[in-house]
Amino acid sequence: MAFRKAVKGTALIGGGAIATVFGLSQFSQYRNKHGTLVRVEAAEAVTVPFQNHLPSREEQISALKTTGEFDILVIGGGATGCGCALDAVTRGLKTALLERDDFSSGTSSRSTKLIHGGVRYLQKAIMKLDFEQYRMVKEALEERANLLEIAPHLSAPLPIMLPVYKWWQLPYYWLGIKLYDIVAGSQCLKSSYVLSKSRALEHFPMLRKDKLVGAIVYYDGQHNDARMNLAIALTAARYGAAIANYTEVLRLLKTPEPGSGRQRVCGVRCRDVLTGQEFDVKAKCVINATGPFTDSVRKMDDQEVPNICQPSAGVHIVMPGYYSPDNMGLLDPATSDGRVIFFLPWEKMTIAGTTDSPTDVTAHPIPTEEDINFILNEVRNYLSSDVAVRRGDVLAAWSGIRPLVTDPHSKDTQSISRNHVVAISDSGLVTIAGGKWTTYRAMAQDTINAAVQAHDLKAGSSKTLGLQLQGAEGWSPTLYIRLVQDYGLESEVAQHLASTYGGKAFEVAKIAQVTGKRWPIVGKRLVSEFPYIEAEVVYGVKEYARTAVDMISRRTRLAFLNVQAAEEALPRIVDIMGKELNWSEQRKKEEFEAAKRFLYYEMGYKVKSDQLTDSSEISLKPSDIERYKKRFRMFDKDKKGFITIVDVQRVLESVNVQIAENTLHDILNEVDVNKNGQVELIEFLQLMSAIQKGHISGSRLAVLMKTAEENLHQRTVIPVDRSGGGL
Repeated sequence: MAFRKAVKGTALIGGGAIATVFGLSQFSQYRNKHGTLVRVEAAEAVTVPFQNHLPSREEQISALKTTGEFDILVIGGGATGCGCALDAVTRGLKTALLERDDFSSGTSSRSTKLIHGGVRYLQKAIMKLDFEQYRMVKEALEERANLLEIAPHLSAPLPIMLPVYKWWQLPYYWLGIKLYDIVAGSQCLKSSYVLSKSRALEHFPMLRKDKLVGAIVYYDGQHNDARMNLAIALTAARYGAAIANYTEVLRLLKTPEPGSGRQRVCGVRCRDVLTGQEFDVKAKCVINATGPFTDSVRKMDDQEVPNICQPSAGVHIVMPGYYSPDNMGLLDPATSDGRVIFFLPWEKMTIAGTTDSPTDVTAHPIPTEEDINFILNEVRNYLSSDVAVRRGDVLAAWSGIRPLVTDPHSKDTQSISRNHVVAISDSGLVTIAGGKWTTYRAMAQDTINAAVQAHDLKAGSSKTLGLQLQGAEGWSPTLYIRLVQDYGLESEVAQHLASTYGGKAFEVAKIAQVTGKRWPIVGKRLVSEFPYIEAEVVYGVKEYARTAVDMISRRTRLAFLNVQAAEEALPRIVDIMGKELNWSEQRKKEEFEAAKRFLYYEMGYKVKSDQLTDSSEISLKPSDIERYKKRFRMFDKDKKGFITIVDVQRVLESVNVQIAENTLHDILNEVDVNKNGQVELIEFLQLMSAIQKGHISGSRLAVLMKTAEENLHQRTVIPVDRSGGGL
C-alpha cells in the first residue's frame, strides 16, 4: 500500500515539472541542428563510392605520401577524429587521418561502454536551470538513437536499475528518470518503469535487500567502444579516406598567406613509427582531434596558447559475470564522495566504474589500488552480504583520461561539462575538444562545418546521420545461426563474430582453421574461456593491427576482460601475427615483452602482483599454517623448502594425471613472487593467506595442490583451468 501511495504521489508531484520540460523539449526542437533531415535521405545523399576492398596500411601510407594536397587532414584516431574523417570524406572532401598509436588506443577504448545522454547532466540542467546542459543532454539522446541504428551489431539498449532505499527518494528519482524519457521524445529506447522490492530482487537477485524500498529501471545504450571506433575508421577508409595508424605528427607545416604574409598551417611533418621514415602531408585544413593531447598539438601551432583541456582520470574494473544479471545494469547515483558508479554486464563479464579525479596527461595511464578499492567498496554497499566482493575477483582494471573542457569557475572536474568546443587559431588550425563518446558524430559535423567555412572548402552538408558503419549491412539478430550452419562454428563463437564484425563475420569464418574435431568443425579458440578464435588474428592484421597490444586490447577485448587470459593467449597471437607480418624472432620477442608490459602496467596486472609480494603479510591461524605446511610437504618430498615443476609432475604422475610442462610453468609462475623458477614455502603461505582474505581468487596452484591432496588415492581428474578468479 505504501509503495502504491508513493508512486501516486510521485505522479502528482512530477506532473508540473514534466509538463515544463516537455514544453522546453518541444521549444528546443527548432534549434535541433539536424532539422527535419531524414536518416535514410542523409545516407542516400552520399555520392562518394564505397570500396569493397579495404586498402592495406602500405597502400594508405603510399596515398599519404603521393597525394599532392588533401582538403582535410585529421590528427587523432579516436572516435572524434575518425568521425571527422568520415564526415569529411562523405562530403566529397579529399581526406587524410594520422594516428601516432593505434585507432582507439586512448580514451575511446577505455570508456564505461555506455551510449547515453547523461542522467546526471539532466539533473544539473534542471537544478541549475542550465539550458546549455539541457541542450547537451538532448543532443546526446539524439545521437544515442542514431548510433544504435547505424551499428546495431556493436550496440544495443540496456536496462539500468536504480535501487531506492528511502521512501522519499522514490518520487525524486522517478521524476528525474521520467524527464529523461521525455527529453528523448520519440527516440526514447523504452519507457522507464518502477519496480517493487520483490520485483527488483527478481531482476537483480544479488542486490542488498535490507531497507530496499523498490527500484526504477530506465534504458540507455551499450556498445563495444574500441570496435565501434574501428568501424568508424574502416568506414571512412572504404569511402576513400587515407588513414594510417602508427604515424606520428612531428610538427606543423606553415606557409605565408598571399597578400597578408600571415603564417598559415598547410600540413604536417610526420613519421611512420613502424619504419622510422619521415614525410610531409600537405592539406588545406588541419584538424586537431587528439583528445587529452589537444593542447600539445595546439602548442605546435603557438607555444604561448593557453591550455583549454583539463584531463580527468576514470578507472574501471572488470569482475566475473556472476556479479550482475546477464541483461540488467545498476546505477549508484550518489557514492560516498558524490560520484556516480555504474555496475554493468559487458561481454559476459561485469564492468564497474568510474572514478573521476584530476590527472596528468599520459599515453599510458595506470589504474591505482586506491581507485580499485573505492569502486569495490561502492559495489559492496549495493550487493547482498551473501555476495563476498573480493579484491581477487578483479579480472582487469584500466584508467582512461577524459578530455574535459576547462571551466575556470569550477572547483573540481566533476562539475565540468562535457560540452565540446571548436576553436580556430590565427594560423587556421581547427581544434575540436571536449565532448563525450556518444556525441562524436555531432562533434565531427560541427568541426567539419567550421573547417569548410574557415578554409572556404567546396563541400555540402553532413551526410553521416543514418549512415551505416562497416558491418551493419547484412547483419541481423539471427545471423549467427547461418555461421553455425554454414561453417560449423560453435554457437558462442558464432554469436561473438556476428556481434563484433556484423555482416563481415563471414569473412572471418571463411579463414577459420579446421579443428580436427567432430564439433566444432572450424574455429580454434585462443583461450578456452573466451570465444575469440585464431582467424581473428589474421583478420585483425587486415584491419590495420600492427602490434600484439592492438590484438589483445582492441581487435579482441581480451586484455579488458581478463589479463591472465590475455597473457595466456599472447604466444599464439605473436606467432600468428609474426607469420602474417614477417616478423623476425627478435621482433616477436619484443612484441611479447611489450604486450606483457601493457598488461602489467595499464591493465591492472601490476596491482595484482602487488597483492602477493615478498613482504605480504601472513595472517593465518596456527592450525591453518600446519595444514598448509603438510600440503606443501606432500609435494616437497626432499624437504628442500621449495617446489619446482618436477615436484608437481611427480605428484601428478602418482595419480595418473598429465599436464603439459608449459602449463605447469604458467601455474607456478603465477605464485613465484621472486621469479626464481620455484615456489618456496613462504610464498605458498602468503598465497593461502591472500586467498583467505579475498585478495586473490582462482589460483590454479592452490586448486591443484588441494585437489591432489584430496584425491591422491582416488585417481580423479585435477582441474587446471582458471576458476574465474582474477587480479
